[in-house]
Amino acid sequence: MDKTTPHPLFKLATELGPLMIFFIANAKFNLFVATGAFMVAVTAAMIASYVVTRHVPMMAIVTAVVVIVFGTLTLVLHDETFIKMKPTIVYSLFAAILGGGLLFGRSFIAIMFDQMFNLTPQGWRVLTLRWALFFFAMAILNEMIWRTQTTDFWVGFKVFGMVPLTMVFAIAQMPLIKRYHLEPASLETSEAEAGDVTKG
Repeated sequence: MDKTTPHPLFKLATELGPLMIFFIANAKFNLFVATGAFMVAVTAAMIASYVVTRHVPMMAIVTAVVVIVFGTLTLVLHDETFIKMKPTIVYSLFAAILGGGLLFGRSFIAIMFDQMFNLTPQGWRVLTLRWALFFFAMAILNEMIWRTQTTDFWVGFKVFGMVPLTMVFAIAQMPLIKRYHLEPASLETSEAEAGDVTKG
């Protein structure tokens, strides 16, 4: 099914909206109310994304599933630990998928981030390794924060710390993407040359 490219503001709203709701609900009520609101907001964001674009990024699906599972455990058992561990689980899972793919000669970064650009095989490997290491580092950082700081501090860091760190890291990868970017013409030439060699 063809997917529609969403407006940048819509994409931003579906990604940051649930986090802002989580932050506000925690500030006005408590973490348990915030967790329930977060679960509803994440689900609504996925539905909105599908309705508008007829597509939901794989990363958003995985994150939503973990949010719902750990959010449910948090509410049912009335234990904050589960929702606080959610980022650790998500980041560790992404790191494992990317790192495991590299071990088998595969790069899943394009599928995970729903990227549209073309890179050389070396470029995909380097980019995948960088993101795998970043996710691993973020998992460790989340563990350090929630185990040593207050709940309010952790919630603030989740919204105003993790998001900016991820954005800064993503922007920092642009030089690498430009360096290994494969132009459509170059891609067609490479495929044509490969076909000539096969025929020969």
